[in-house]
Amino acid sequence: MSFGRPEGYDEHARPRPLGGRLRPQAVAAAVCLVLGAGLVTGAVTGSWLAGDSADAEARSAFTAAGDLWHSVPVDQLFPPVVQGRGAGPGGADRIWTRVAVAPDSGCAGAFDRLLAEVLAPAGCERLLRATYTDATQSHVTTVGLLFTEADPAAATALAGRFEKEGLARRADLVPRPYAARDTVAAGFGTRQRAAWTVSVLTDAPVVVYAVSGWADGRTVDRPEPAEEAMESGATSAAAQAGLGHEAQGLADRVERALRKNVGPARGEPS
Repeated sequence: MSFGRPEGYDEHARPRPLGGRLRPQAVAAAVCLVLGAGLVTGAVTGSWLAGDSADAEARSAFTAAGDLWHSVPVDQLFPPVVQGRGAGPGGADRIWTRVAVAPDSGCAGAFDRLLAEVLAPAGCERLLRATYTDATQSHVTTVGLLFTEADPAAATALAGRFEKEGLARRADLVPRPYAARDTVAAGFGTRQRAAWTVSVLTDAPVVVYAVSGWADGRTVDRPEPAEEAMESGATSAAAQAGLGHEAQGLADRVERALRKNVGPARGEPS
């Protein structure tokens, strides 16, 4: 005995093979499955492509920043006059005039031994420095741009170490100033360092730093981190003179000048 295919019923209650009814449904389900898989795959692929594009753009900008020391005029990296609206104590305006630019060089002898050891893993491609004075010529500040040989991972590692170990606040890791003959900064030596700041960038192979002191050559027993000297109620001589603001204000603006030569300005105050 053999059995025929099971039947269903149409709208007129007439027998109809069930297989004829199920085939279109199965086809539709298969189509939906294929389309759904395609959409998911497309979304994932698009996400990967977008991520790759963003990473490539970041790497390109990082590399471009590392070439600025020889491709951008010094007046763009260290402007002859720097305006600092709201950069002084209590939001007072500041203006700094460049008095000297050091010849671009390597890093041999440019830093105290301990700081040189800390920076060594990043390598030294080139060091650029300039010294400024304030409008009253009472203070002097050296700003430095250390162009390293680091890749993004190494730059991030160095920045992480500075953050984790508080290296930017250690008084035995203060950058050296640049004293230029026949200028108001002629007496600006290591014993005259009063306030400083160091910033390790992660989107460029650059370490930005600044160190400030008095133009009259007075010595300082213990230099103070700019961040500490800028705190409300700080009573040290460097804080009262605004030397923390001098170092931080100039470092910030030189860093912005650097970034403007890599890509669009970020809308930060001048």
